[in-house]
Amino acid sequence: MARRKSLAGQLLQVYQERQKAKAAAAKRAEAELARQAREAERVAAARAREDARREREAAQAWSRAQKEKQALQSADARRAEQIVRDLEKRDAARAKELEQKRRAEAREKAAAERLAKQEAVEGMRREASERTAEVEERLKALSSVLRSRPGGLHQLRLEAERAFGEGDLEGFAVGVEEALGSVSYPEGLGGARRVAFAPEARELVLEMELPGQVVVPSVAQYRFKASAPPAVVPQPRKEAETKVLYRDLVARLALRAIDEAFAVTPPALVDQVAFNGKVRAKDRATGKAIEPCLISVRVNREGFSELVLDEPELDPVASLHHLNAIVSQHPYDLEPVRPVVSFDLSRYKIAPERDVVAGLDSRPDLVAMDPTDFEHLIRRLFEKIGLKSWVTQASRDDGIDAVAVNEEPLIGGLCIIQAKRTKNVVSAETVRAVAGLVVDKGASKGIVVTTAWFGKASWDFAPRNRVELIDGRHLKSLLLEHLGIDALIGLSKLPPN
Repeated sequence: MARRKSLAGQLLQVYQERQKAKAAAAKRAEAELARQAREAERVAAARAREDARREREAAQAWSRAQKEKQALQSADARRAEQIVRDLEKRDAARAKELEQKRRAEAREKAAAERLAKQEAVEGMRREASERTAEVEERLKALSSVLRSRPGGLHQLRLEAERAFGEGDLEGFAVGVEEALGSVSYPEGLGGARRVAFAPEARELVLEMELPGQVVVPSVAQYRFKASAPPAVVPQPRKEAETKVLYRDLVARLALRAIDEAFAVTPPALVDQVAFNGKVRAKDRATGKAIEPCLISVRVNREGFSELVLDEPELDPVASLHHLNAIVSQHPYDLEPVRPVVSFDLSRYKIAPERDVVAGLDSRPDLVAMDPTDFEHLIRRLFEKIGLKSWVTQASRDDGIDAVAVNEEPLIGGLCIIQAKRTKNVVSAETVRAVAGLVVDKGASKGIVVTTAWFGKASWDFAPRNRVELIDGRHLKSLLLEHLGIDALIGLSKLPPN
């Protein structure tokens, strides 16, 4: 029993031991779990502490980084501020320098402008003075045009005399015209000249183109005007003064031209000069070109030599009146005068004078006369009547046998003469042709002289067309009255009536 108990006991003991072992194992497991839990807690705590430490370190590092960042930012800000201050100082210095430079440039510009203004003012003053001096110099040239005549004009006679010695009347006129054209005049005063020569009257006809009114300065002087803006202002010349100066000028030019005409022609050939001074202009009323004659005079060499042209106190207008010249009272207004010679002899071929009267018999037969002698006889007749007349050359005379001038101021003018030495009636066509020449040549009338008679158509036509007819019967009476020639007209039959 004791043995069996032992087995049970043993079994119990084994069981108990096993239970104890289980309990111990459980206890150990629990202790292990607790230990593990404690270890886990310790590890967790350690981790927590480590995390906390890391967080603190991270926070500290972040704080340090922030501080460093702030420090860097502060340093950058200070540097930036310093840079900004430096830039501002530099900009301020540059601005100041630019301002000083601008002010210096402004001062220089103002000084330059003042200098330029002063120079401009001085230049304008000089310009006013110079332009005034030019006006005075021009007036001096105008007033001295008569006294400043060139010398040595007698040397220009030779070619003209040579041409006349060869019988070339046209060459003589051309030579005189060229000689006069070679004489120098102040600018704007030397106009064109036309010359004709009448050897039987020993007269030179001179037509000269006078300058227009514009040659007289319309400005009296120039003055500087200081008001803004400054300028050189012309001071107009008084119209009355301008007119007096122009009238004086054309008188001086006329006297000088006549003096030069006498100087370049030999006294043996030219005893008197007929001068016409004309000016080319525009009619203010119509706008058409006109050529009014402002001065006209006929003067002989002896009468002209009485003038002392170099005398400073000589009054040229009074001198022209002394020479009985016809002078426009208002030349500045282009008021024309009637010329003493109102035609251009250069349009006619003038033949040398022939004295046929001295060689005629007591009762010459006009029909039997030489044609040229008959023309010269007619010329002498009209001279005795009171006209100045010339015979034209036979060639290219346009059917004109002679020209004559009536110098009566109101009814005078150029006359074209055709002399018909014939035994038969003068045709009406001849009379009409003379009327056409009157119009073409600008003559005042035409005269047809014949040894025969005219038909009714001619007598009807002539009075209406400025043509005068002189038949044989009238011619005989004129020759007897004025030349003392009791002429015969040997016609084969008597005229009608």
